[in-house]
Amino acid sequence: MKRWSAILLILCLAGPVFALEPIPDRLVVLTFDDSVKSHFTVVRPILMDYEFGATFFITEGFDFKTNKGDYMTWEQIAQLHQDGFEIGNHTRDHQGISKQNVSEVEEQLEAINRQCAAHGIPRTTSFAYPGNQFHPSGFAELSRLGITFARRGGAPEYDYKEGKGFAYEPGRDHPLLLPSAGDARPDWTMADFLRAAHQAKEERIAILQFHGVPDNAHPWVHTPEDQFRAFMKYLSLNEYQVIALRDLTRYVDPMQVPESYETIINARKQSLTRGAE
Repeated sequence: MKRWSAILLILCLAGPVFALEPIPDRLVVLTFDDSVKSHFTVVRPILMDYEFGATFFITEGFDFKTNKGDYMTWEQIAQLHQDGFEIGNHTRDHQGISKQNVSEVEEQLEAINRQCAAHGIPRTTSFAYPGNQFHPSGFAELSRLGITFARRGGAPEYDYKEGKGFAYEPGRDHPLLLPSAGDARPDWTMADFLRAAHQAKEERIAILQFHGVPDNAHPWVHTPEDQFRAFMKYLSLNEYQVIALRDLTRYVDPMQVPESYETIINARKQSLTRGAE
């Protein structure tokens, strides 16, 4: 009896234990960058119709403050939060992370966090690298600032212009350097979309990166509305589970960090080289 009492006391002191859910096939994370107006006017109602989750990465860069024809207002961003979507951090000035500017990361992220607090939005825990520019020296600072997951693009495995990438492999990819399985481009066909989405199997998670639908200010990453509707319809008809980046904590432990973030990247590069040969 004393032994069981001791075990119970230890469990109580340790706090609640949460078991991770198995990673299902067809698990997709939707992400949207750059605070584009069409995130509110076009993307929001489509996602709500399908009851899809998503993360919207907010920046005040470009001409966000003066061009409200192409960028959301903070009131609209707050509405996205109220609708149940995640608001993520994309830095104040759309500034990528390099070895030279790591000292500026706190200022860049906290500017967005202050705006979130002023509009009733929780402090950000998800981050997307602006321009998909990252440097490992930023990991410690992102973690210190409360970032749990950070998303990059398809580089360095693929060239940026291709919009291709690999699915996230928990335990092998660093949680602060999650790859995009696809980074949508204006000329994407359904085949390009399926190449990214179909990687969501065998405990891999497909993180999809979109910008505006449409994106008049950044035409090189524009997605036509009819194409986007077709992509989302495919996910729905084929019973994909579509979540926000924050929801990954249901399936993966963000504290599980590989010894080297480069190991999986180099392995993928080698696989692409072998394929080309």
